[in-house]
Amino acid sequence: IKVFIMEKLIFKSRTTEVAAAATRMIGAFKKSDWGADTYLTTTFATLEQETNRLTVAINRSKAESELEMKDELRDDNLRSLHFLLVAFLNYPDPEIRAAAEAVSAIFEKYGLSIIRESYATESAMVNSLLLDLEDPDLVTAIGKLPGCEGIVTGLKNSQLDFEETRIAYEEEKGAESTKESATVIKKSVVRLINDKLVVYLRAMEQVDEATYGEFARTIAQIIADNNEQVKRRRKKPETTA
Repeated sequence: IKVFIMEKLIFKSRTTEVAAAATRMIGAFKKSDWGADTYLTTTFATLEQETNRLTVAINRSKAESELEMKDELRDDNLRSLHFLLVAFLNYPDPEIRAAAEAVSAIFEKYGLSIIRESYATESAMVNSLLLDLEDPDLVTAIGKLPGCEGIVTGLKNSQLDFEETRIAYEEEKGAESTKESATVIKKSVVRLINDKLVVYLRAMEQVDEATYGEFARTIAQIIADNNEQVKRRRKKPETTA
């Protein structure tokens, strides 16, 4: 008879991998009635709660990544405006050069260094810059610089997009009852799986194979699939926790 050894979940699995594995375990658990096993039902109730918290934290991390991406798009527009003005400041046509000098004088009040400011500070400065650029004389000057109007429009759009994304992120973050990161919650989920679920099922499979055998093998396969994925991704073998 082939002995199916249940591994423990590799501790360094990614947060998304842990969430996916835990979700599959919960799904397998719910396929049968385990009401008579208080330990198992309690353990899975906790696992489901922690997995839900982990999913929320992962989604928040995605929102943070999206915010960073929006900020980078805004920064790209600021860089483009800066370098375009630098180029036109040395343009041979006096009218274009004068227009570049007028726009550059306003831009340099803020400087390209604003891209290194905090989100809040940069947003305030970009909004102020855009307001300054709405001056009728500057609108005329911008119109004389090929490509400048498109960059300014792009900056307006990217700034608006960033602010909308940040509002949505702050609302989501404010609605959460916990500020713990996905990484912290992941550790809790892994320990719950390894120290409570795996240890218990290893024992119960030996005590009552008829009742626990199939379910234990299903959980073992979910863990094995996850661990194999982790091992393929990493060069060195991982130790389990």
